[in-house]
Amino acid sequence: MSDTSHEETIEQPTADEHGEHPEGRRVSLRLDGVTKEFTEDDGGTVVAVDDVSLDVYDGEFIVLVGPSGCGKTTTLRTVAGLEQPTRGSIIIDGEDVSGQEPRERDVAMVFQNYALYPHKTVRDNIAFPLQIRKFPSDEIDERVNDTASMLGIGDLLDRRPSDLSGGQQQRVALGRAIVRDPELFLFDEPLSNLDAKLRIQMRTELNRLHRRVGKTSLYVTHDQAEAMTLSDRVVVMNDGEIQQVAPPEEVYAEPANRFVAGFIGEPPMNFFDVTVEERDGTRVAVGDSFEVALPETLTLPPDAGTEFELGVRPEDFEDASLEPDPDPSRTMEVHVGVVEPMGPNKDLAVRPVGREDDPASEFTARVSNATGAVEGERLTLVVDTKNAHLFDPVSGDNLTV
Repeated sequence: MSDTSHEETIEQPTADEHGEHPEGRRVSLRLDGVTKEFTEDDGGTVVAVDDVSLDVYDGEFIVLVGPSGCGKTTTLRTVAGLEQPTRGSIIIDGEDVSGQEPRERDVAMVFQNYALYPHKTVRDNIAFPLQIRKFPSDEIDERVNDTASMLGIGDLLDRRPSDLSGGQQQRVALGRAIVRDPELFLFDEPLSNLDAKLRIQMRTELNRLHRRVGKTSLYVTHDQAEAMTLSDRVVVMNDGEIQQVAPPEEVYAEPANRFVAGFIGEPPMNFFDVTVEERDGTRVAVGDSFEVALPETLTLPPDAGTEFELGVRPEDFEDASLEPDPDPSRTMEVHVGVVEPMGPNKDLAVRPVGREDDPASEFTARVSNATGAVEGERLTLVVDTKNAHLFDPVSGDNLTV
């Protein structure tokens, strides 16, 4: 884990005193220095969320992603009012709601377990938030019918949850949130209980639903595919801190630090300890048992030193025999361990020649399916270094963005 400080990792546009983004976008949700600490049985303190600051703009779909225990769900629960922050403020639609109960906040939450009432029909489950607020019955009926129609469950209104599939139950839970027309939607890993095919289908449905409803949404997941496909911006968290806030394409192409680079991407980025040398005007990354030239466009701070971690994504390797004129200065000789067919590609578990007996040297190359790579044999890989990154070996900061 990088010891990158909060100040170094958070770079966001700042709204003015009226909650307006400089480009005119209203801040719908603001987290200002939110910290949440828990007291352990032995009297010690665990910091679950550490000085988190974030502006979410009106209509944005923001996804919090990170490994288990990174603080993303606790952050969501503080916004919902299910947890009170130890320090910091939560501001929704310009109002500080930090001390308010959940029912006093204009938010609707969709849980991982759906939290449907088993004895109520679909109609009554969706209507419940309006019933407890004593909406007129004709308005309740209209809202429920419109919401059910939007979600494609209009023919299920008289059933009970036990008669529904997992995907149908998820739609009912979404309907119960939508019918309230809140300022803010909160999603706590709502698709994690679905099978893989249905999860992909529901991702598409959520995307379509967000475009139609247009409400500000904060979504928690550990699944990076959900984060990358659903979000306007991704918030990557680790150890209670925000590591990077950016659109999904930027998080992938320009990770702020080694943690983000290694977490986002499947298979994850490969890392190599290297020394960077200047040779005839070309920078060369020299590792244990390999050397590769770096692109002229790569820039480094003047005080960066010479020792780095080189990051290369698996898809930036190719079998040299499939290249018409491979550049020898950007090749690596490897020993092939495992070949995994992946449709149009093959994932190769390889080790640099000379380090075949060192498990720590193994990395993944995703090459064309046309490769003739054979387990146990030697292979020449071409390395496309134009997308490579150099990370500070101490702080983990990406020095090439």
